[in-house]
Amino acid sequence: MQLFEQTHPLADRIRPTEISELIGQNVCDQIPSIENLQSMIFWGPPGSGKTSLAKILAQKSGLHFEETSAVMHATAKFRSIFEMAANDPSQKILVLMDEIHHLNKSQQDIFLPHLENGSLILIGTTTENPSFELRPALLSRCKVITFERLQLDDLDKILQRAEKYMKKELPLTPEARQHLCLMSDGDGRYLLNRAEELLALNTNKKISVEELEKMAPKRAMVYDSTKEEHYNLLSAFHKSLRGSDVDAALYWTNRMLIGGENPLIIARRLIRFAAEDVGMADPNALLQAIAAHQTYSMLGSPEGELAITNAVIYLATAPKSNAAYLAYNESKQCAKFYGSLPVPKKIRNAPTKLMEELKYGEGYIYDHNTKDGVSGDNFFPDELSRKQFYRPVERGFERELKKRVEWLEKKRKEKESRR
Repeated sequence: MQLFEQTHPLADRIRPTEISELIGQNVCDQIPSIENLQSMIFWGPPGSGKTSLAKILAQKSGLHFEETSAVMHATAKFRSIFEMAANDPSQKILVLMDEIHHLNKSQQDIFLPHLENGSLILIGTTTENPSFELRPALLSRCKVITFERLQLDDLDKILQRAEKYMKKELPLTPEARQHLCLMSDGDGRYLLNRAEELLALNTNKKISVEELEKMAPKRAMVYDSTKEEHYNLLSAFHKSLRGSDVDAALYWTNRMLIGGENPLIIARRLIRFAAEDVGMADPNALLQAIAAHQTYSMLGSPEGELAITNAVIYLATAPKSNAAYLAYNESKQCAKFYGSLPVPKKIRNAPTKLMEELKYGEGYIYDHNTKDGVSGDNFFPDELSRKQFYRPVERGFERELKKRVEWLEKKRKEKESRR
């Protein structure tokens, strides 16, 4: 026991031994009974208790336990486990596969027959969305258990457990203690590693927030610009802009920037947003978004990020309308549905004598020669009844466009009534 305490980190020494001892997770109802244990995928952020739960289940089940890692071990290691199962069919094997999302497709496939015949039970841990990273065949044979990010209260309970085990208090001011939990960013393992360093100090002085920041590096923010979190944050950013919540939009902007996102990806999203969600309610919005993209391309970081910030503020506070977006989709569907309807002869050009003889352009009214600059003619194909795709809203500049659209429709109806 003494050797274990000398060689193993504090996080290992105070791992919970009962499911009820897991802090910050409500998974009891999701876990099958020990007698009916099945293959599972534990999905959640780092340091949330996935490995701890797997080891509890292994100890409680009494099954032969093999702990492996998709990062550390190769296919040869997995095959040796399969041979062990084949040599003693009466003894099921519980396999913990850490970071299972790192297995390639063929490695995932070699587990399938052994899960199917029940010779082993697989518990895979992952920080990545299983539906993106694991093959459907493997996923269909496993129950997914979701772990939540540890909250500040949860992290403080972990510190209390560490202090009770070590029989001493952390040498931190109350503010520094809370700051340590904030620095951990929901990662219990990181928290315990920092706590172990602090508990080893020989000091009666309470360490301040400023001193703590010098001693312990802040945990890197969880973000991967190619994985699910990238899309989650972009979604939060876009929806905050659409909801006109400028402060939330600025927060998500900086979450992405601090996490290492390419600022030009944020700028491109602003351009898309300006066209799709602001639209004609403020035609200048698209210009602001394009200007932010161009400014960052010229200046780079950090100066160019201010241009992105300006555009975020402009777009979040701008009036919103998706009328142009809806008009685009409806008109596109209409064009697809009705196929290649011919252009009416009166709005065709007639550059040749033959075209004139075929009456191309006959009856066309040059709109600029009319009193209001609008002829009121119908420009749809003759075989297609008039459609209204663009329906401006009563917001921003589109309020004026709505008046204009209604006036134009009135002119067309007047023209129709005179026929």
